[in-house]
Amino acid sequence: MCSANENNGTATPPPVALSQNPSDYGNNLKIIDSNDQIKELQTIIRDKNTTRSDFKFYADRLIRLVIEESLNQLPYSDCSVITPTGAIYDGLRYRSGNCGVSIIRSGEAMEQGLRDCCRSIRIGKILVESDAETHVAKVVYARFPDDIARRQVLLMYPIMATGNTVIQAVSVLKDHGVKENSIILSNLFCTPIAARMVVTAFPDLKILTSELHPVAPNHFGQKYFGTD
Repeated sequence: MCSANENNGTATPPPVALSQNPSDYGNNLKIIDSNDQIKELQTIIRDKNTTRSDFKFYADRLIRLVIEESLNQLPYSDCSVITPTGAIYDGLRYRSGNCGVSIIRSGEAMEQGLRDCCRSIRIGKILVESDAETHVAKVVYARFPDDIARRQVLLMYPIMATGNTVIQAVSVLKDHGVKENSIILSNLFCTPIAARMVVTAFPDLKILTSELHPVAPNHFGQKYFGTD
């Protein structure tokens, strides 16, 4: 049965389902190439019967894969080195000025994965809280390197269900002078609603995730840190 609008008696249209095709969200939303290993990791993380020790182990594996692919989005410079045999090898190096920023608390689960890949990288933090009554998200704490405006930023946040927290975090980064196209969001699970909100608000922001799915595993932070 169709529901009627109380004001004019017309039928209320059903909600529109958002696409799970990443190409519908622009060129800056990228999903890492899926395979059976990644699908298994996602399944274990979503399974309510997974123990905390297994959850953390397999979450760390997926985090590492996402972080490594996120690093591929950073700018590189050509360089040449001399090998132990005296030959010249033409290769690549990261350009200087990269840093990580985690959104407290679940984003902190991704910090070790970044440190494992980038020795001595600097990591800032952002705390975003939602008002208990209005559910409006706002930044209550932010700590960054002094020169963050000149850096490429890997923003780490594993679960993006609505996009509100990420929008607030990106806004405070921009307030500190970070260019929108210098921010890469490293994410594990993203819903179409969140993807639409974030790419609409920040079309030059790059998003790297492992999955675009309408149901996000919102238990991630509690399970990972053992507070569930």
